[in-house]
Amino acid sequence: MQVPTTENAHYQRIFYVEGGNFNYAGTVSTSIKSILRDMGLPGNVVTKSALVSYESEINIVSYAKKGIIKLTVDSNTIEIEVIDEGPGIPDIELAMQEGYSTADQKIREMGFGAGMGLANIKKYADVFHITSEVGKGTHLKMTIYNPFY
Repeated sequence: MQVPTTENAHYQRIFYVEGGNFNYAGTVSTSIKSILRDMGLPGNVVTKSALVSYESEINIVSYAKKGIIKLTVDSNTIEIEVIDEGPGIPDIELAMQEGYSTADQKIREMGFGAGMGLANIKKYADVFHITSEVGKGTHLKMTIYNPFY
Protein backbone atom coordinates (compact mmCIF):
# COMPACT_ATOMS: atom_id res chain seq x y z
CA MET A 1 0.00 0.00 0.00
CA GLN A 2 1.25 3.50 -0.73
CA VAL A 3 0.61 6.92 0.70
CA PRO A 4 -2.64 8.20 -0.80
CA THR A 5 -2.05 10.59 -3.68
CA THR A 6 -4.43 13.01 -5.33
CA GLU A 7 -5.43 10.18 -7.67
CA ASN A 8 -5.96 7.73 -4.78
CA ALA A 9 -6.64 10.09 -1.90
CA HIS A 10 -9.00 8.05 0.20
CA TYR A 11 -8.82 4.96 2.39
CA GLN A 12 -11.52 4.02 4.85
CA ARG A 13 -12.08 1.13 7.22
CA ILE A 14 -14.49 0.50 10.07
CA PHE A 15 -13.51 -1.61 13.07
CA TYR A 16 -15.94 -3.05 15.60
CA VAL A 17 -15.06 -3.12 19.29
CA GLU A 18 -16.79 -5.27 21.87
CA GLY A 19 -17.24 -3.67 25.28
CA GLY A 20 -15.83 -5.60 28.22
CA ASN A 21 -13.62 -7.82 26.08
CA PHE A 22 -10.15 -7.04 27.41
CA ASN A 23 -8.68 -10.09 25.63
CA TYR A 24 -8.83 -8.13 22.36
CA ALA A 25 -8.19 -4.65 23.75
CA GLY A 26 -5.57 -2.96 21.60
CA THR A 27 -6.08 -5.05 18.46
CA VAL A 28 -7.81 -2.26 16.53
CA SER A 29 -5.13 0.31 17.34
CA THR A 30 -2.46 -2.24 16.37
CA SER A 31 -4.23 -2.75 13.03
CA ILE A 32 -4.45 1.00 12.46
CA LYS A 33 -0.75 1.36 13.24
CA SER A 34 0.09 -1.37 10.70
CA ILE A 35 -2.15 0.11 8.00
CA LEU A 36 -0.59 3.56 8.36
CA ARG A 37 2.94 2.14 8.43
CA ASP A 38 2.22 0.14 5.28
CA MET A 39 1.08 3.36 3.62
CA GLY A 40 4.50 4.80 4.36
CA LEU A 41 3.25 7.60 6.58
CA PRO A 42 5.77 9.38 8.83
CA GLY A 43 6.50 7.76 12.19
CA ASN A 44 5.13 10.67 14.22
CA VAL A 45 1.82 10.52 12.33
CA VAL A 46 1.61 6.76 12.87
CA THR A 47 2.43 7.12 16.57
CA LYS A 48 -0.13 9.87 17.19
CA SER A 49 -2.81 7.93 15.29
CA ALA A 50 -2.05 4.71 17.15
CA LEU A 51 -2.13 6.48 20.50
CA VAL A 52 -5.48 8.20 20.00
CA SER A 53 -7.04 5.04 18.59
CA TYR A 54 -5.67 2.95 21.49
CA GLU A 55 -7.00 5.32 24.15
CA SER A 56 -10.39 5.38 22.39
CA GLU A 57 -10.47 1.61 22.06
CA ILE A 58 -9.66 1.11 25.75
CA ASN A 59 -12.47 3.50 26.67
CA ILE A 60 -14.94 1.45 24.62
CA VAL A 61 -13.75 -1.83 26.15
CA SER A 62 -13.78 -0.37 29.67
CA TYR A 63 -17.09 1.49 29.66
CA ALA A 64 -19.33 0.77 26.66
CA LYS A 65 -21.41 -2.15 25.42
CA LYS A 66 -19.88 -1.80 21.97
CA GLY A 67 -18.52 0.73 19.55
CA ILE A 68 -16.95 1.40 16.20
CA ILE A 69 -13.70 3.03 15.22
CA LYS A 70 -13.63 4.46 11.72
CA LEU A 71 -10.28 5.19 10.10
CA THR A 72 -10.23 7.56 7.14
CA VAL A 73 -7.00 8.49 5.39
CA ASP A 74 -6.93 11.29 2.87
CA SER A 75 -3.94 12.85 1.21
CA ASN A 76 -3.39 15.34 4.04
CA THR A 77 -5.23 13.97 7.10
CA ILE A 78 -5.88 10.87 9.14
CA GLU A 79 -9.29 10.96 10.76
CA ILE A 80 -10.29 8.59 13.54
CA GLU A 81 -13.94 8.65 14.51
CA VAL A 82 -15.22 6.69 17.49
CA ILE A 83 -18.87 6.08 18.29
CA ASP A 84 -19.81 3.98 21.29
CA GLU A 85 -22.97 2.71 22.92
CA GLY A 86 -22.07 3.38 26.50
CA PRO A 87 -23.26 5.26 29.55
CA GLY A 88 -22.24 8.63 28.15
CA ILE A 89 -20.24 11.28 29.94
CA PRO A 90 -22.27 13.57 32.21
CA ASP A 91 -19.52 16.19 32.62
CA ILE A 92 -17.12 16.31 29.65
CA GLU A 93 -15.06 19.14 31.13
CA LEU A 94 -14.41 17.08 34.27
CA ALA A 95 -13.72 13.91 32.26
CA MET A 96 -11.10 15.78 30.22
CA GLN A 97 -9.02 16.54 33.33
CA GLU A 98 -5.86 14.47 33.70
CA GLY A 99 -6.31 11.86 36.43
CA TYR A 100 -10.12 11.97 36.52
CA SER A 101 -11.52 8.47 36.17
CA THR A 102 -14.75 6.61 36.77
CA ALA A 103 -13.06 3.22 36.34
CA ASP A 104 -14.04 0.55 38.82
CA GLN A 105 -11.55 -1.49 40.83
CA LYS A 106 -11.55 -4.38 38.31
CA ILE A 107 -10.47 -2.08 35.48
CA ARG A 108 -7.81 -0.45 37.66
CA GLU A 109 -6.41 -3.84 38.69
CA MET A 110 -5.89 -4.62 35.00
CA GLY A 111 -3.78 -1.47 34.67
CA PHE A 112 -6.38 0.73 33.01
CA GLY A 113 -8.49 3.62 34.28
CA ALA A 114 -5.76 6.08 35.28
CA GLY A 115 -7.80 8.96 33.90
CA MET A 116 -5.42 9.86 31.09
CA GLY A 117 -7.36 8.54 28.07
CA LEU A 118 -9.30 11.62 26.98
CA ALA A 119 -6.48 13.96 28.04
CA ASN A 120 -4.01 11.98 25.91
CA ILE A 121 -6.39 11.97 22.96
CA LYS A 122 -6.73 15.76 23.17
CA LYS A 123 -2.96 16.15 23.54
CA TYR A 124 -1.98 14.00 20.53
CA ALA A 125 -4.78 14.78 18.07
CA ASP A 126 -4.30 17.89 15.98
CA VAL A 127 -8.07 18.44 16.10
CA PHE A 128 -10.34 16.82 18.70
CA HIS A 129 -14.12 16.96 19.07
CA ILE A 130 -16.17 15.14 21.69
CA THR A 131 -19.90 14.91 22.26
CA SER A 132 -21.71 12.64 24.65
CA GLU A 133 -25.24 11.91 25.72
CA VAL A 134 -25.91 10.23 29.05
CA GLY A 135 -27.59 6.88 28.52
CA LYS A 136 -26.71 6.76 24.81
CA GLY A 137 -22.95 7.01 24.31
CA THR A 138 -20.01 9.10 23.25
CA HIS A 139 -18.75 10.33 19.87
CA LEU A 140 -15.12 11.31 19.34
CA LYS A 141 -13.60 12.72 16.19
CA MET A 142 -9.84 13.16 15.95
CA THR A 143 -7.78 14.51 13.07
CA ILE A 144 -4.04 14.03 12.64
CA TYR A 145 -2.37 16.10 9.93
CA ASN A 146 -0.09 14.37 7.45
CA PRO A 147 2.93 16.63 6.89
CA PHE A 148 3.69 14.94 3.54
CA TYR A 149 1.14 17.29 1.94
